[in-house]
Amino acid sequence: MLARPGLPAFEYVRPTTREEVVRLLAEHGPEARLLMGGTDLLVRMRDGVLAPALVVDVKGVPGMRDIAYDAQTGLTLGAAVTLNQVARQRHVRMHYPLLAEAARSVAYYQVRNRATLGGNLANASPAADTAPAVLALEGRIVLFGADGEREVPAHQFFLGPGKSVRGPVEFVTGVRLPLSPAGGKGKYLKLGRNKAGDLAVVGVAVFGYRSTGVPSGYSFHIALASVAPVPLRAYAAERTLAEQKPGKRAFAAAAKKAMDAAMPIDDVRASAAYRKEMVRNLVLRGLEQVWDELSVRDPQ
Repeated sequence: MLARPGLPAFEYVRPTTREEVVRLLAEHGPEARLLMGGTDLLVRMRDGVLAPALVVDVKGVPGMRDIAYDAQTGLTLGAAVTLNQVARQRHVRMHYPLLAEAARSVAYYQVRNRATLGGNLANASPAADTAPAVLALEGRIVLFGADGEREVPAHQFFLGPGKSVRGPVEFVTGVRLPLSPAGGKGKYLKLGRNKAGDLAVVGVAVFGYRSTGVPSGYSFHIALASVAPVPLRAYAAERTLAEQKPGKRAFAAAAKKAMDAAMPIDDVRASAAYRKEMVRNLVLRGLEQVWDELSVRDPQ
């Protein structure tokens, strides 16, 4: 068996301020790469896909590893918080269990000890498991650059495979989630080629809660991964559920709308046709499971 190639030569720096990160990115341009968990960057360097001259480790920047919950404003997660930390953190499990469930679905436990929430989102992979949860929970991506800090709604962050609104001298510093609606329930369903460790063939996040502002009395958020150039919200499906009384007919109609929103491709993991069908199946299953939990909490 041939040995895998080693890492190319590079300079490693560990800045201690956000401003220093921005300065390094401005000075070195595309020759610099950011390091959080390294589960993507180091693999691509090992395989010869990337050969940056400078690796900028941002984990030591203040706030990058912090988790803060405020009963008035919601949850803030530093970008370098690991996925295992997300999955087991008390406030996440209590108030945002959908995100905890999505974080647990990523790869293996050992990988999740290194992989970070910010890295999972910043790579802008259409198959990112945490993206549907952040979308369904109406999260915002926090960026810092030469002009200071800005927040971008998650549904505006992704532009295409590997592409986002992040500027050349910006970096992701965190994720902010608003207060979760009282009694809200969520479910993340992932289809892979095996039970653990695989990229999603289809990923579906469903989040539902009681809402007096819509005719049906309930609002549902549905987000999809691995079925379009970007992770996306199925807004047409959500509108159907806002207008129709929850139940089998409404759920079937919404699942069909979600399938119509999907724009998958054929690849080595699955065909486009299979992916579209599985969007419908998983959305339907997710809606039924979330509704079961909502009904127990708020019987009709």
